[in-house]
Amino acid sequence: MKGAAGGGSSYTLPAKRRWKGPVIGVLGLVLLSMLVPLVFLLGLHNSFQSYSGYASEQHSSRTNDARIYNQNSDAGTRNKSKEDQSRHVHDLIRRLAPTIPKDFRRNSVNEAKNKTNALTLLPDMPKPSLKANNTSATHKGDMGDKEDGNGENKKICELRFGSYCLWRQEHRERTKDFTVKKMKDLLYVARAYYPSIAKLPALDKLSHELKQNIQEFERVLSETIVDKDLPLQIEKKLDTMEATIARAKSHPVECSNVDKKFRQLVDLTEDEANFHMKQSAFLYQLAVQTMPKSLHCLSLRLTVDYFRSPPPDMELSLADKFINPDLHHYVIFSNNILASSAVINSTVMNANETSGQVFHVLTDRLNYFAMKLWFFQNKYKEAIVQVLNIEDLKLNDHDKVSQVYQLPPEEFRISFRSVDKLSRAWVQTEYLSLFAHSHYLLPDVFPTLRKVVILDDDIIVQKDLFALWSLDMGEKVNGAVLLCTVKLSQLQNYLGDNRFDEDSCAWMSGLNIINLDGWRKHDLTKIFRRLILKLKAEDGLSEAATLPATLLTFQGLVYGLDDEWVLSGLGYNYGLDVEIAKKARVLHYNGNMKPWLELGIPKYKGFWRNFIYPENSFLSDCNVNQ
Repeated sequence: MKGAAGGGSSYTLPAKRRWKGPVIGVLGLVLLSMLVPLVFLLGLHNSFQSYSGYASEQHSSRTNDARIYNQNSDAGTRNKSKEDQSRHVHDLIRRLAPTIPKDFRRNSVNEAKNKTNALTLLPDMPKPSLKANNTSATHKGDMGDKEDGNGENKKICELRFGSYCLWRQEHRERTKDFTVKKMKDLLYVARAYYPSIAKLPALDKLSHELKQNIQEFERVLSETIVDKDLPLQIEKKLDTMEATIARAKSHPVECSNVDKKFRQLVDLTEDEANFHMKQSAFLYQLAVQTMPKSLHCLSLRLTVDYFRSPPPDMELSLADKFINPDLHHYVIFSNNILASSAVINSTVMNANETSGQVFHVLTDRLNYFAMKLWFFQNKYKEAIVQVLNIEDLKLNDHDKVSQVYQLPPEEFRISFRSVDKLSRAWVQTEYLSLFAHSHYLLPDVFPTLRKVVILDDDIIVQKDLFALWSLDMGEKVNGAVLLCTVKLSQLQNYLGDNRFDEDSCAWMSGLNIINLDGWRKHDLTKIFRRLILKLKAEDGLSEAATLPATLLTFQGLVYGLDDEWVLSGLGYNYGLDVEIAKKARVLHYNGNMKPWLELGIPKYKGFWRNFIYPENSFLSDCNVNQ
């Protein structure tokens, strides 16, 4: 019995072992059959498709956020996983929906903007590194990343259009156009759906309504840019358009046609935006390079009054002082009456002694008589002013240069690559103000003088300039403020194959003390003209040849003034401290935003307004902006 019992027990156990394996296999198949549909429903299969762009983006985002997840509790991790699954479900529903996703327009516009930014990069600009962008995003977060993008866009805009971008940012106005923007969005969607709806014969009535709404919106938007100018029944028109678009979306259409139309509209919008940007920049440049209407009026009124009642000629009695080399002679090249007056007035008002000051204003034939009358009527303490018409001066070889002479100094906006101590490269933009062709006539215009100080008409003097006359420049000819952020080696593309010292700094006009004896000794005028002819023969542009010719002419002959003498950049740099500007000896408004223009930087205009004559009747009659 015992053996039988033991035999029965040993017989039944193998039977149980044989059934255990099939049961587990069946349960596994049932479990897999339930999991596979669930996986496809939740969209988790995308995680395994490493070749997909979408999957790669999701994988990289999870990798970047891994540090944050590790710092949270398990409960937080489970909640996050549930949120991710829920997001996948909503994403799947959105992709299967018959209508175009709402964020399609935003993604398309962003894609177009990215393409535009890539095209506007200069050839010599360093390409952005994807690794660097990811690193900055990790440290700065989303806000920092956005700020970097905006800063990069500002730099690119400034390189393309100059200080116009700074002015546009400063004068940007907040317009109340919420409804107008909503109308534009609806019009954008309606235009995308209309071609597909119009092709369906069964939807002729809907096609006609959509076309009418599009035409009505186009008519309203062509006459209105702000909400206050919209017609009273605009809310009803908006409801009608929204209802029509909803009906259009409810009908099955070919998404490829709508997608194609959307992309066409994006391209057209991008082209239109670029056109308006270039047009605005052109109008801005036109505004800063032409004489304002008020200043033109001032010149005409003074000219008419001069011939109506000519003032007595005082230059004959002052002729000895004009050629006396022992006096302090200041030279101004300008065709701007008000600017020249502000320079002289500021110099005289801040001088301890004015009896030995002589100002020579060289202007053109158009403004000569107006200048004569202005400086006769307005007195500047004991200083005297001589006005010369540079076009009528009898000089050697004057006929050869009369066709290319320019009165004010020429300004150049140059861009070049720069690298700092941390090996970070960027494109740097500087505004250089240099002598024009007329400046090289100085030795012939003033044959008896040994030393002169050249003042640009876009400066304001705030301290006494007497110390300039006691400077010992040695064998140097031109005392100027050096701009050592710009080396001649960085301007090699401008200088061509001419020999130059790569470590030499560029220099600025504005405030320059000139040794005319040294100028004559080195015959700098002849050297400049020879370089102009050579560079013009190479490039064919005399304007572009002025920059390298001037820098090469004075190479090795520039005496560097202390940086405390002149504060530059008030015509383009919004970042200068007003308190520092108050303490500067000379303020230089180099750049496009001159203080006598409406486009000038407002916080720097006050320094210039202090030295004009607000009670002058000509200024009020011509409505001169002060």
